[in-house]
Amino acid sequence: MKRCDWADSNEKMQAYHDQVWGVAVYEDQALFRKLMLDINQAGLSWQTILNKMENFDEAYDSFELSKVANYDSAKIEELMANAGVIRNRKKIEAAINNAQRVMEIQAELGSFSDYLWHFTDGKIIKGEFATIEEVPAKTALSDEIAKDLKKRGFKFVGSTTIYAFLQAVGIVNDHLQTCDCYQK
Repeated sequence: MKRCDWADSNEKMQAYHDQVWGVAVYEDQALFRKLMLDINQAGLSWQTILNKMENFDEAYDSFELSKVANYDSAKIEELMANAGVIRNRKKIEAAINNAQRVMEIQAELGSFSDYLWHFTDGKIIKGEFATIEEVPAKTALSDEIAKDLKKRGFKFVGSTTIYAFLQAVGIVNDHLQTCDCYQK
């Protein structure tokens, strides 16, 4: 199989690329989970997060919105002591805050998915890139969404993080044109 250049480092990365990255996601909890994983990845390699993904799911109660939104100081300390996740207090607190913000969007608009997908009128934005060097770190779309999320009170949602998130959840298809997943 021909893959994007970044995905050939090991079997775990290949499986993520082939089965998860760029596949359109419409379920709120799955979108929240991926947003939180991308936020935790900021400043680190994706491989680090990929290696800790099961630990994240267990430690963060499978990213169930109502549970994460109600974490207390004892849960924060538990997460800070857990070597299986990224032990950054601000990122842990952001998870709690962002779960609360997602729930506000759900109450206002019906779903987090509808909110995110409305930025593209429900369409997947397809990149036209031949090399990894051509793929941008952020775009006008990620700038717009990051700005709106910040206005709504989300934390750790800069444009670069949001662009990585959009790619991962399939709102943007940035598989390279030479990749077998490009046409999916």
